Amino acid sequence: MKRTIRTTALVAGALIASLGLPAGPVHADAPPPRIDLRVLVVSDGGPATDAIAAELETAGTPYTEVDLRDAGRPVIDAGFLADTVDGRPRARYQAVVLPNDNPFPAGSAEMTALADYERTYAIPQVDAYTYARPEVGLQPAVGTGYAGGVDGVRAEVTQAGLVGPFGYLDGAVPFEDNSPTVDESYAYLSTPAPGADFVPYVQAAIPGRATKGSLVGEYRHDGRRELVVTFVYNRHQQQFRLLARGIVEWMTGGVHLGADRNYFAVHVDDVFAADDRWDTELNCTPGDVDCPPGEGTPDPIRMVPADVDHATAWQDSRDFTLDLAYNGSGSVDHRQDNGGADPLTDKLIADRSRFRWINHTYTHAFLGCRQDTVVVPWKCATNPDGSTQWMSRSEIADEIATNRVWGESAGLPLENGELVTGEHSGLKVAPQQPEDNPDLGPALTDTGIAWLASDNSRDPVQRQVGSATTVPRYPMNVFYNAGREAEQVDEYNWIYTGRAQGGSGICEDNPATSTCLAAPLDPATGYAEHIVPLETRIALGHVLSNDPRPHFIHQSNLAEDRIAYPVLDGVLEGYDGLFADSAPVVNLRMADIGAEMQRRAAWRSAVDAGRVTAYRVGDAVTVRAPDGVAVTATMPVGTRQGDTDFGDAYAGTLSGWTPAPGGTLALALPPSAAVPGAPAGSTADTEPVVTTAPRTRVPAGVTEPVPYGAER
Repeated sequence: MKRTIRTTALVAGALIASLGLPAGPVHADAPPPRIDLRVLVVSDGGPATDAIAAELETAGTPYTEVDLRDAGRPVIDAGFLADTVDGRPRARYQAVVLPNDNPFPAGSAEMTALADYERTYAIPQVDAYTYARPEVGLQPAVGTGYAGGVDGVRAEVTQAGLVGPFGYLDGAVPFEDNSPTVDESYAYLSTPAPGADFVPYVQAAIPGRATKGSLVGEYRHDGRRELVVTFVYNRHQQQFRLLARGIVEWMTGGVHLGADRNYFAVHVDDVFAADDRWDTELNCTPGDVDCPPGEGTPDPIRMVPADVDHATAWQDSRDFTLDLAYNGSGSVDHRQDNGGADPLTDKLIADRSRFRWINHTYTHAFLGCRQDTVVVPWKCATNPDGSTQWMSRSEIADEIATNRVWGESAGLPLENGELVTGEHSGLKVAPQQPEDNPDLGPALTDTGIAWLASDNSRDPVQRQVGSATTVPRYPMNVFYNAGREAEQVDEYNWIYTGRAQGGSGICEDNPATSTCLAAPLDPATGYAEHIVPLETRIALGHVLSNDPRPHFIHQSNLAEDRIAYPVLDGVLEGYDGLFADSAPVVNLRMADIGAEMQRRAAWRSAVDAGRVTAYRVGDAVTVRAPDGVAVTATMPVGTRQGDTDFGDAYAGTLSGWTPAPGGTLALALPPSAAVPGAPAGSTADTEPVVTTAPRTRVPAGVTEPVPYGAER
């Protein structure tokens, strides 16, 4: 969503003269100015401004980035910040984000221009990471507060923060501590300076003292407002993810393009079928392609009716719905082998309305190249001329259509446009099959497939395949071939330890693998003590990142020891402990996730091409976008679109995708929404612009994020 400035600087005096920029504050009797809904991010390359820019990008909020390290950047002067349009003063940016309270040299004309701009148009400023000192309304951290690491600290939102920009939180803001050997956080904790108009929004206990120090707070001075952040972070850390939404809401007054919600969906693959079991002696899965043909004895894992009862009770307790990706032949084969009996199918069909259902193909066939499994790893079979042998268009279509007919005859509530192929087959898979099966796209078109699941770990970008658009899914590291905790730990140990320890050596071959183990996990405790917390943290990180992509597991994980539930419980319990009821997890089905991602891509393309403009004049917001591109926006409760309410309630605001008839969307803000253009805070004589901010510390664990699963 950014527009990075790379143009040559212009002369400030000439611009001011030519644009007729107002020389002082916008007075109450003057027409309200136009405030463009775009954020100015001034970056020094540090992780904090990068994190805020990433939040804006993901949400779809337009911003312009000026990199202070770029010798060719424009000068930030009055002409860069404001002008006049149709006789009305215009502020080009609704908010300013700086690396700290003043990243410019002492006496800088650019900082003076910014301060004047903020004062004139009531534009808020975010100090992304700054030192606690009187210039930002705080007592010096050294001597009266604390300067140091805050790994594992449990901060809290103050009452002012809860009734203000962070009201979507439940109160606690825990800081990550993924490794005892790496510094991951650093903060300057301090109390407000005597006489300062400073309100802490997030605070933590000052070590060795009975008082609490501010981590995030608002400082009002000289007709300006600053959000003062005194801890460092990167875009991935949980503490930032929790506060990112509130930072944006504060700087925009809750009026901005883009939206941020927390999504979680879980697909359960192979329902009605059985999954082959990991052999702890052979270190492979008999019956599957990772075991040489004939080696070992297959020992399938399949749910039973009691597992269905557990799943429905769990869903009720969590107010959550699982998506079951089914293979009809699993039931047909089971009945044939058991005299027509299949209690699992009978139970699932009886409870079919309790779940969402996805076509997973009839037999779970591999829909890519024809696999030569005589060798491990398998390879694509070839014709005499060396060309690849492919599963045919008609065979693929038959797998899809037959399973659809089976599901319809069973009364499953299907969305016929959704499809998950077995192992995401048909799509490219490195290294054996570096391209899609050329017959896949036509077969998808033949069967009317609109949404096709892909594996996010190897195919993360949404793309078109025939009539279908892919929906990348996150694989959970809860293995398909494990129904018991001991099997999961044994396979995990084999994959993620070195050859000298009896492992696969994958970490030696690929040191970037983030889940490597220094030593094998204890078979009795490794699952609960290591794998569950790790997978919980990874999945919760996705939930907090405004990422709608679903996660996937397998029916085997709901059977026997039901090993998926501790992870799912960890995600949902952890979420509930962090967020207020106003910000529930959004649990979408696959088609809705695909549509959300598709709308985002269209919006991003329009914004990046400069085809979206939006501004506010008083209580009126106008958005212009290309016809047919839905607008994403966040507005205060009470906002109206014509005669109807705008958007849907989430996290104390209204947001959603809204068509712009004829390319223009007009919104009316409620009277309670603050009107920009009026001076904020004191209008006393202008005080000098503060001196350059002291250099702050950034620990190694922020510049190089500590990977999940670091040795503890």
